[in-house]
Amino acid sequence: MSKKEVIIIGGGLSGIMAANTLKDNGITDIIVIEKSRSVGGRLATRRIQDGKADHGAQFFTVRSTELQRDVENWLQAGWIKKWFGNPYPRYTSVNGMNALAKNLAESLPIKLNTKVSSIRDGRDGPLEVELDNGEKILGEHIIVTAPVPQALTLLSEIEATEMNTITFAPCFVGLFTFEKESIIPVPGHKDEQLPPGVERVVDHYKKGISSTVTVSVYMTGAWSKERFDLEGDTILGEIKKVAELHLGDENQIVDSQLKRWKYAEAEEVVRSPYVEIGKDQRVIVCGDAFLRGDDEAGRTRFESAYLSGISAGERVAVKLKG
Repeated sequence: MSKKEVIIIGGGLSGIMAANTLKDNGITDIIVIEKSRSVGGRLATRRIQDGKADHGAQFFTVRSTELQRDVENWLQAGWIKKWFGNPYPRYTSVNGMNALAKNLAESLPIKLNTKVSSIRDGRDGPLEVELDNGEKILGEHIIVTAPVPQALTLLSEIEATEMNTITFAPCFVGLFTFEKESIIPVPGHKDEQLPPGVERVVDHYKKGISSTVTVSVYMTGAWSKERFDLEGDTILGEIKKVAELHLGDENQIVDSQLKRWKYAEAEEVVRSPYVEIGKDQRVIVCGDAFLRGDDEAGRTRFESAYLSGISAGERVAVKLKG
């Protein structure tokens, strides 16, 4: 049975930023546990034949001084670029959004393909994280960055009633490869004058991350919630009708895939960058649904996940140093 000062559950943006913040504060006895084969969470990019497509977050905007400072560094490093937008530029990763997550997590101790089954409060001893394979990891502090419904399942033995009302809307994304160029205007993003139920359409060839014409069609939370229990082929067929509107004459779809995001966006946010629970409040829950009090946007997004992770990391660093 191994033991760490800090265990971070979830390798999305919040988990990555919490871990980096702890390292910046000289705390290195940490582990990030991620159930998927890659870090990033909704900073997700999928290879489709010879092309690629972002199918989670497409871009991010900047309102905080912390993110602005990092953005300048990321631009200088060649990780990101300004894509479109005025007065708030939309930034995106030059190689797909998952590449940015991997760059940010490059020096972190991460355990991939590892699923947590439960978190137990050690009372007078260390906290305990049990994995699906039966392995247990002890920790002095735990930061949970999974979406709140998943976090509550893991924390079933720890009182966390202040988060019981947080629900998430799902999102379906159709991914399509076209034979020829789409008629989506440059720079490859459209979120106006779209059919009912469609949130945005993105052409990744025009976005500059794909060598082939790949298009993501995002459906709204309400549309996705109504159809969440339908068969994938049925849902993809409906989304495909939207994609065909952006083909152009004599163009054809040569490949199509469906991505289901069960927890895409919080329907109600927490007006605090994290919540502390458990005995001695050694468990912190954070993520994109946890907003700083001065957050003007008021919704889940890249920046809220980024800031929440930093705040959680800073809080644990203070506790460990105190």
